[in-house]
Amino acid sequence: MSEADPLSVEVEGLSHTTADGFVLRLPRWTVSRGAQVAVLGPSGSGKTTLLRLLAGLILPTSGRLLVEGLVLTESDEAARRAHRQQHVALLQQDSPVMEALTVEENVLLPFRLSPGRTLDEAARDRARRLLLALGLGGLVHRGADRLSAGERQRVALARALVVRPRLLLCDEATASLDPAAAARSLNLTQTVCDEEGLTLLWVTHDLGLAARLPQRLLLGGEA
Repeated sequence: MSEADPLSVEVEGLSHTTADGFVLRLPRWTVSRGAQVAVLGPSGSGKTTLLRLLAGLILPTSGRLLVEGLVLTESDEAARRAHRQQHVALLQQDSPVMEALTVEENVLLPFRLSPGRTLDEAARDRARRLLLALGLGGLVHRGADRLSAGERQRVALARALVVRPRLLLCDEATASLDPAAAARSLNLTQTVCDEEGLTLLWVTHDLGLAARLPQRLLLGGEA
């Protein structure tokens, strides 16, 4: 994808049927590069399914899906996996942390798992700055087994941001945080996305948080 390409996501005639028979349909949808979109809808409306489709973890039943220059619906699993590792970060509500590692080691884990990334002082500095901004600056060397649920969620957010993805997909990423901490996490995420030109899709049930995002996608229906 060229840097001049204005689109981060392009969907045409997308339909996906889940195992329980729910059908997610999105006839036409585009997301400009650098856009920040709140994804809203009742439980069972397909919000999580949409993020999994955009991450290339699953394929639609029909339709065309382009994400950051790759037509996922025309790509094999290996190509989708490589594309996801390079360009897409998916932060789920229950994104795990490794309890045997420290907070900083958890954030830097993508650099250890991917041979294409270099774990240098710049990466360590970015990790520490993200943790500081998320209110975890004093916990850099704490074992992850001693973190609260909210602290774990913020560590997972820092881990998603540290690799500078082009597309950041957040699925109820602040569900375990109190309102003030949730707003702070979203503000940090938006600031990073603004500074680095990242596209942000933020699934939430919190209308207050959704109002902070300039664009919205409303999904309807029930599972």
